[in-house]
Amino acid sequence: MNARQGPPRPAEGPSTFSGPAGPNPAEKAVRLMGLLGEPERFRVAAAVALGSRGIDDIVSLSGVPRRAAERAVARLISGGLLERDDAGYRFAAEELKDASRAMAVIQPTEDFDAPTDEVRVLRSFIRDGRLKTIPAVRSKRVVVLDYLSRLFEPGRRYPESAVNESLSLWHEDVATLRRHLVDEGFMQRHNNEYWRTGGTFDVD
Repeated sequence: MNARQGPPRPAEGPSTFSGPAGPNPAEKAVRLMGLLGEPERFRVAAAVALGSRGIDDIVSLSGVPRRAAERAVARLISGGLLERDDAGYRFAAEELKDASRAMAVIQPTEDFDAPTDEVRVLRSFIRDGRLKTIPAVRSKRVVVLDYLSRLFEPGRRYPESAVNESLSLWHEDVATLRRHLVDEGFMQRHNNEYWRTGGTFDVD
């Protein structure tokens, strides 16, 4: 299920994506994209995409230290993006197919199980995995910020460089996105470190 943490959100803010039946395909797609928002996991996943099957090959190709690569692989497996067979690590084909079909978050259909206004905002501002423009209207901007906040794991601190790298996958103006995430209570900052404090998140 999903829950909201952090300070009370304004009435015009985003609501949770999942319905009473549990996570829908679009929610799964969001989580998979969020897994790749962390730079080391992104590099490890790229190494697997390029044919690395064992941890030694992944370390060599990605440049990620071994222990960090092992943690990244474990997280990508637990998150459903990677799986392991006799040949080694590979992408979970069925999960990727589901995620591809579930780009309904980005190009939603009418039966998508999420609030209609939220769907319209995401469909208007996100295309092909990129944020076209940062919404000028606050209520719409908060919906987009909630979506982007899922790139970051609650309870983990990120250096500013890592935040920039993750946000740059979505939009070039990372400074403005960082500022909005802090101003709207989705993240906090201290001494060039950021951590997530609000937004929609998963509860097991």
